[in-house]
Amino acid sequence: MTPFMHNVQALLDGEPAPATGTEQSLPTPMPVATDTQVIVRSLAEQLVSEANAVLRARGDVISLDDVVGPGELAFTLGYRDRAARVQTVMSGRSALVSLVVTGRQEEHPRRLTGEDELQSLLLNLIAPA
Repeated sequence: MTPFMHNVQALLDGEPAPATGTEQSLPTPMPVATDTQVIVRSLAEQLVSEANAVLRARGDVISLDDVVGPGELAFTLGYRDRAARVQTVMSGRSALVSLVVTGRQEEHPRRLTGEDELQSLLLNLIAPA
């Protein structure tokens, strides 16, 4: 098993989920923002696959759905009744990367502080409410 799979199993065994690091999202040059989106999306696919290998025995798995539309790249991670969406919305030569979590209202758009925070985001989706 991978280290992340061990983390998923530990969570299912009762360990708490780590806090997910976020920061205020600010406009970023479009090439940087889209590159970040693609990197995070690729990592999400790997982590969802690893998590689902552990979760499948319990019945529920994490879904990963892509959204591509005019001026937006996004993907949504879903588990039971919880969801998180990582999106990059483009406007002119800049883009805004943000994280939208079901049931959480933010005054200002937030984004993950780094790629590693995707692991804690997934663990928080899985964690019992």
